[in-house]
Amino acid sequence: MRKSKPVVKLKKSNRSKSKLGKAPGAITYIGNRKKQVTTISKISYDEKDYVLENISIDEIESALKNNQTSFVDVVGLTDETTIAQIGAKLNLNNLLLEDLVDTLQRPKIDEYEDYIFSVFKMLYINENAELVIEHVALTLFKDTVVVFQETDDDVFGEVIKRIENKFGRIRSRGADYLFFALLDAIVDNYFIVLDDIKNKLEILEDEVYNNPQKESARKIQYLKKEILRIRKWIFPVKELVNRLLNTEHELISKETKLFLQDTFDHCLEINEDIVLYREMSTSLMEMYMTNMSNKMNEVMKVLTVIASIFIPLTFIAGIYGMNFDNMPELHTANGYYYLWGVFILIFLGLLIYFKKKDWL
Repeated sequence: MRKSKPVVKLKKSNRSKSKLGKAPGAITYIGNRKKQVTTISKISYDEKDYVLENISIDEIESALKNNQTSFVDVVGLTDETTIAQIGAKLNLNNLLLEDLVDTLQRPKIDEYEDYIFSVFKMLYINENAELVIEHVALTLFKDTVVVFQETDDDVFGEVIKRIENKFGRIRSRGADYLFFALLDAIVDNYFIVLDDIKNKLEILEDEVYNNPQKESARKIQYLKKEILRIRKWIFPVKELVNRLLNTEHELISKETKLFLQDTFDHCLEINEDIVLYREMSTSLMEMYMTNMSNKMNEVMKVLTVIASIFIPLTFIAGIYGMNFDNMPELHTANGYYYLWGVFILIFLGLLIYFKKKDWL
């Protein structure tokens, strides 16, 4: 159902230009994905049965009307015509469909009479150890959860395994619990991403403390931008989960709200970690600048000591380099050797003095 694919880096989309002059509710894909075929799969289950199948657009309506809980997975958001047809079958508002195909849309939740629509960002580390941020929309109906996502890659693998193998309570509960399980999988994966950020910060901290290089500053700045980008998509989730906890919508039961409270606690911890890591990245840059300054000071100190040693030697050598006839020392038989003795005594004396002053 889901296969790993390499992430393709494309040019950043311009949201303002894409929406310029278009009416509200116009379904315009905004993102960096190439045109792709939209596929639809469905998992139907209850305590006894489990069925996985690929379905067509015309079969989506029936998924909402059976007596089982259904998980409908729509993969591919670039085909605007297909998304519009799916939206029409599900009776989704066009304003929601506009947000659904806008991969730059901020996380949000909208409540309607027959469904709850939400937009989140899935964050995960791919097989190339790169951070992937994928747009995903979860729509909760009475007996169905419809998921719209950009690619086959996602963080829902463990939830699907629990459904397939009857792990936990998921097969005995309704669509609202499935909605919670999918949302909880998204939030739990934030911990994995933040652990990766923490490891990078610790590696950079050792590098900056022990052997700062010019490249270290670039690494710190890149990591700081990555933390800010993660914060942008993760930080609002706490308020959205809190909104689900306080909603009076009949689609979310009191029993499910008990589990949502656990997700809310996770969001609190995640937001605290983001703030901490942001401060750590700022402190790392300050530490880098301080260490580089200290290294420069050490170099300047050594050069100053060397210059201080050679100043008196240069002064003496300069005196005896003058071409005056009446300089008595010039005619001393062993004057050259005496002068070298004076040079060595001055050199050793200054070294001992600097050492006592702890300047060396």
